[in-house]
Amino acid sequence: MTHATDTLGRPPARLRTLVAAGLLAAVPAMPAAALTTEERAKRGGEVIRSLNNSQPQPTLERMREEFPFLAEATEAYALGDVWSRPGLDTRTRQLAAVAAFAAIGETAFMKIHAGYALNAGVSEDELKEIVYMVTVPAGFPRAISAARTLSELFGERRPSEGGTP
Repeated sequence: MTHATDTLGRPPARLRTLVAAGLLAAVPAMPAAALTTEERAKRGGEVIRSLNNSQPQPTLERMREEFPFLAEATEAYALGDVWSRPGLDTRTRQLAAVAAFAAIGETAFMKIHAGYALNAGVSEDELKEIVYMVTVPAGFPRAISAARTLSELFGERRPSEGGTP
């Protein structure tokens, strides 16, 4: 059985149009009143406070001073759009973030998200398991760097002898 194609080897224009129309019909429509950047940023601020024990995120606040557009984009998109999506609970989302940042060698971001993971009830042992898993896709150097960063975070969060953390 042969199918007609155009000179570039593509299906005829009518078939391409029908397929495109079918795909568009399958995509859910945007809500009538899409969120503004300010509303998305507000939602992002709520996400960060929920992750960070009702506190602002220091890295984001420092970025806001010198790079306000980047801070706003991070808050509105990464936090307001992506982090607030349904489908994953906070615990799972943080474990995924820790693994991803560890695998790409971004230990500063990994440390922030490991702290959020601990705030969400993830145990130190579970975070260690993430580091062990990183050896497979990313290799031992990245896993060792992630392990050092977690050790630093654990030390910072553990109560010191005779004092508070």
